[in-house]
Amino acid sequence: MATMESLIDLVNRIQRACTALGDYGGGGADLPTLWEALPSVAVVGGQSSGKSSVLESIVGKDFLPRGSGIVTRRPLVLQLHRIPGRGTEYAEFLHLPKRRFTDFSAVRKEIQDETDRITGKSRMISPIPIQLSIYSSNVVNLTLIDLPGLTKVAVEGQPESVVTDIEDMVRAYVEKPNSIILAISPANQDIATSDAIKLAREVDPSGERTFGVLTKLDLMDRGTNALDVIEGRSYRLQHPWVGIVNRSQADINKNTDMISARRKEREYFTSSPDYGHLSSKMGSEYLAKLLSGHLEKVIKAQIPNITSLINKTVDELESEMIQIGRPISIDAGAQLYTILGLCRAFDRIFKEHLDGGRAGGDKIYGVFDNQLPAALRKLPFDRYLSLQNVRRVISESDGYQPHLIAPEQGIRRLIEGSLRYFRGPAEASVDAVHIVLKELVRKSIIETQELKRFPTFQSEITAAAYEALERFRDDGRKTIIQLVEMEASYLTVDFFRRLPMEMEKNGTGDAPSSSQRVDRYSSEGHFRKLGSNVSSYIKMVSETLRLSIPKAVVHCQVLQAKQSLLERFYTQLGRREGNQLLNLLDEDPALMERRIQCAKRLELYKNARDEIDSVSWAR
Repeated sequence: MATMESLIDLVNRIQRACTALGDYGGGGADLPTLWEALPSVAVVGGQSSGKSSVLESIVGKDFLPRGSGIVTRRPLVLQLHRIPGRGTEYAEFLHLPKRRFTDFSAVRKEIQDETDRITGKSRMISPIPIQLSIYSSNVVNLTLIDLPGLTKVAVEGQPESVVTDIEDMVRAYVEKPNSIILAISPANQDIATSDAIKLAREVDPSGERTFGVLTKLDLMDRGTNALDVIEGRSYRLQHPWVGIVNRSQADINKNTDMISARRKEREYFTSSPDYGHLSSKMGSEYLAKLLSGHLEKVIKAQIPNITSLINKTVDELESEMIQIGRPISIDAGAQLYTILGLCRAFDRIFKEHLDGGRAGGDKIYGVFDNQLPAALRKLPFDRYLSLQNVRRVISESDGYQPHLIAPEQGIRRLIEGSLRYFRGPAEASVDAVHIVLKELVRKSIIETQELKRFPTFQSEITAAAYEALERFRDDGRKTIIQLVEMEASYLTVDFFRRLPMEMEKNGTGDAPSSSQRVDRYSSEGHFRKLGSNVSSYIKMVSETLRLSIPKAVVHCQVLQAKQSLLERFYTQLGRREGNQLLNLLDEDPALMERRIQCAKRLELYKNARDEIDSVSWAR
């Protein structure tokens, strides 16, 4: 069964590990935080509320910096460890693990110096905590977090924002569900104006997590007392109010030791006509025991939840570490293996886009099914094969000798002129598919999780893929131009040999009417019929090209991209030396930092799990 001491010490060890590994609540960006889940006692009070005196009374030592203005400028995590017997009292800082302080005036100076190391002399504040452990037979096991005093006015040398900065920092600590709030207010001021109570009421309206402390009871006006507050009539909390009598300024000036101060505090309460009936539940010693006992209960209640959080977060961090990947090996063979693995991962995703496992490949079909047919329909054959243009081309082809039966040379020129229009839609199809393939490369690069680590390699593989697509586009353009030129190089003669027989027939197979015979043998009718015949032939060729262009584009561009997109890159890769390979695997600095931070946080959670496993406690 765990004791109170072992449970509080357990949390102390985990808390020290949190601070050492950069987890102090809000300091780890989007990294999971264990600090937020650990039960703690946050000490809150306005300036001059006696907050420092309360802490020194609990510890029994003068060790906190004093002065005017904002003295506490960083959270001080104060861990008290009770040691048996009358051994030497000492203090240790987490940032100075090998040094023991037995002179507590040196502790005060180190707190000041360590604060200045982070904030400078500018009196700015910082959320990075100072971790201090004190070992003494005159303390109870307890963890307290001393926070900067709430203030309404910035002192000289500080920006006006320091007022809200302090409140935001304090609020971040006290609004945690596992935070115990020690709200300190001076008894010689109206409790309704207490900064500590005001903030505690906002974050803990039921008062379940708040302990109220009244200081300076001995400084109240003669004939007055604070019983309305202490007995819960002015402001009720779930826990009892505790009155404290701190050392006077005269005691501080005379260096009155804390043991004597505690004795004087006990005498004050036992002899007080106002508070004598409450004397057993007043004073700094009682407050320390009360907080220690309550902290132990909260820890015991929260251990199962903390354990569950740790296990869940360890799984999440390990999964992220796998996704981020291991650091790059210095071995050239291992580097080449990594690079080839990255290429395979990219190639797999690119093929999934083409084959339909991922979106995007369907846009290629859209080029053939929509864009190409629409472009073919818009070709200006009606204008090119108009009566006027047919007459002009035929006449120019005949020269000074008019044709006798069929103007073959003119017909060939009309066909060749018409076929030139097909180059535009054919090349546009090649370019459109090229654009789709480039977009699929870009998307595949983004979707290949393994590549996110290596921006330099992303650029290299993208450039290599784009260069390959350019070559495939050039091949595709040459091929489809050849298709068009082949149609012009050798005409389908059977088509024209059937025309005389069809010209002797009308739509029903009957003999032509007189008007048809007149038009057919007139000059205008002759040219119109020639234009119609060429138009019919061009429509036949258009249908042929509508089917053959997609075949050529897919063969020259799509299949080549699918089968050999990185083929030349692989060849070049084999010629690179070790340093050149390592340069390719130049990781994104942000990702490298993320790996380091995740590793630290994972170490923290695993250590915390081991700490908890080493302690058994009663359920």
